[in-house]
Amino acid sequence: MEFRPCIDIHNGKVKQIVGASLKDVGNQAVENYVSEQDAAYFAYLYKDAGISGGHIILLNAKDSEYYGATKEQAKQALAAYPGGLQVGGGITAENAAEFLDAGASHVIVTSYVFREGRIDYERLNRLRDTVGKERLVLDLSCRRRDDAYYIVTDRWQRFTDEVVTEELLEELAGFSDEFLIHAVDVEGKAGGIERELAAMLGAWGKLPITYAGGVGSFEDLRQLKELGRDRLNVTVGSALDLFGGTMPLAEVLEYCRTSKQQARRRAHDE
Repeated sequence: MEFRPCIDIHNGKVKQIVGASLKDVGNQAVENYVSEQDAAYFAYLYKDAGISGGHIILLNAKDSEYYGATKEQAKQALAAYPGGLQVGGGITAENAAEFLDAGASHVIVTSYVFREGRIDYERLNRLRDTVGKERLVLDLSCRRRDDAYYIVTDRWQRFTDEVVTEELLEELAGFSDEFLIHAVDVEGKAGGIERELAAMLGAWGKLPITYAGGVGSFEDLRQLKELGRDRLNVTVGSALDLFGGTMPLAEVLEYCRTSKQQARRRAHDE
């Protein structure tokens, strides 16, 4: 289990929000934390700590009055840590190169490849052909409905008809280098992980998957490690001390490093 940091940007500021509260109308969200530091500050911090593979998420719609400021913050972070961070939020085949050229290691995409509730394979193929499978992360962030986890788009506000299953992961694996999956219903609440989702993702485990949502304690990390079979990477947001929480970054990093070393030893022994 690797720690994957995050830089969430909303209305031009680095924030931690309650994921399910995000609304395009009025650029609203319930805020857990609003940083006085800019996005580049966190990018430098992650770089100095040797943490790679994190994600920058632009949380404003392209037609928002704040989109320009949010995008500028994202680009400053990419410039601060070239090749060390992924970026998502409004990415298309047409603008992906702009973010890669700005320093992103990967682009993260959801809404562009899910249209009218389904996977748009024409767009997905175009995107893969444009950026390459090795630089594409598919964001399959989801919300629970009818005892299943449905992929949600448009900044987690719109349900699709696609359910996160092992079969879907298998189907999309040929297009993507990694998956990013926010458990949106618990995102920003630091009240516990989506156990069933974590177990399903860990059972598949054929590509790197970063799980985000609900981690609020080291017990949550332990559960994620166990349920995910040591195959899932993890993002900690609102609970991290960087964002006003109680979990020290240094201790989280040590926990994840130890977990990774233990997994390697087990694999060697087997």
